[in-house]
Amino acid sequence: MRRNSLAFRLIVSSAIVAIVLLVSAAVLLTSLFQAALERNFDARLRAVMDGLLANVEVNPDGSPAIQRELADTRFTLPLSGWYWQVTPPTWRIPDLASPSLLEKRLTPEPGDLANRDEDGIAHFYLDDTNGMRLRAIEQRYKLFDKADQYSFLVAGNFDELKAESTAFRQTLIAMLTLLGLGLLIAILVQVRFGLRPLRTLENKLTAIREGRAELLEGHYPEEIQPVAEELNLLIQNNSEIVERSRTQVGNLAHALKTPLSVLNNEAKQQPGPLADKVFEQSKVMRDQVSLYLDRARRAARAQTVGSACEVEPVLAALARTLERIHLDKRVAITVECPKGTKFRGEKQDLEEMAGNLLDNACKWAAHKVNVAVGPSMDAPPDGRLWIDVVVGDDGPGLPPEKRKEPPARGQRLDETKPGSGLGLSIVTETAAMYGGGLRLDQSKLGGLAVKLRLPAVS
Repeated sequence: MRRNSLAFRLIVSSAIVAIVLLVSAAVLLTSLFQAALERNFDARLRAVMDGLLANVEVNPDGSPAIQRELADTRFTLPLSGWYWQVTPPTWRIPDLASPSLLEKRLTPEPGDLANRDEDGIAHFYLDDTNGMRLRAIEQRYKLFDKADQYSFLVAGNFDELKAESTAFRQTLIAMLTLLGLGLLIAILVQVRFGLRPLRTLENKLTAIREGRAELLEGHYPEEIQPVAEELNLLIQNNSEIVERSRTQVGNLAHALKTPLSVLNNEAKQQPGPLADKVFEQSKVMRDQVSLYLDRARRAARAQTVGSACEVEPVLAALARTLERIHLDKRVAITVECPKGTKFRGEKQDLEEMAGNLLDNACKWAAHKVNVAVGPSMDAPPDGRLWIDVVVGDDGPGLPPEKRKEPPARGQRLDETKPGSGLGLSIVTETAAMYGGGLRLDQSKLGGLAVKLRLPAVS
């Protein structure tokens, strides 16, 4: 799954949204649970404060006193983390505190006492001398006929609930992690299922390009069906354009050949320098017309969508034909081609390219010519499949400096053999129309090897 693919974008965007929502849910649930713990704990402290109020009396000097100790023994254990204290309105009057505080006193910050609820109770946190985290509530009361208010403060060890809070967070994280994994799997399945029609469309387009189908068949989702229909129309239009081009090329060939034949006939009947020049130039014109018409036909075939042919039968037929043509030299042609290898192009073009290469090899070979077909090792990284058709002989070969690039049109590698010099040029041009190429190398038989790179069907 590549980074620029639709599947990657959909999965990553959905995963990010899911993670944000799950993290937000975890924070919200943790804060709600923390608030619930605080409310429950404050309710326990409020019950202690109510019991404290019921047992506190005021001495004649204004100092608070307690009639009897609270039933909860934690307020009597020294520094137990559970404390209460009653503070008079002035420092001159002695205060009252639980035995658990010993000589210590709880001193809340002024900001802690500033925020109170509708009952006038302040809720806040404190730390005692042992570092315990205390949850405390404080409220002001007027005792009996006193005009000033006394401060009642009750605090409890909130660290006792730390294990419960930790267990909740761990359980919440585990559940949300499992939920996140489930969502991720669901996203993967959803994306794969949702994009499956595109994969089907890709496979069918590949089948058309490789010649195994002519049109996109089947039904697609309503978002993709218009694309499939437009592609079918494009394929049909391409085929019609190619067919019209072939027809026009044929018509042009017939239209030009007839006047040229008339000129040749008239020149033959009127001997002389002018007739010879007309005959010579008309022959050049005929050759040029044939050359460019052949090139146009090759280009039209190369652009045809869906053309493909098997390589091995074509090479085998050419080998049998050329062995008979060069029977006097007793040339043996061996063909090494995996069964089922297909050239993505017209059979006629493959016959023309391979035929030129084999014919040249037979002219230069002593007795052996080898044709080997296999995957290309220097193919361009365009995602397509390429094959190399390597034609080698046991002839004299070429020096390295002459093997750097194929000869230009009309140029021959060696003038000692007859020929026009057009064979390799035609092969190079035809291969280039398919995006391929031609390269000269040393043959394993000792002579020249011509490597022809062509597109193949996977």
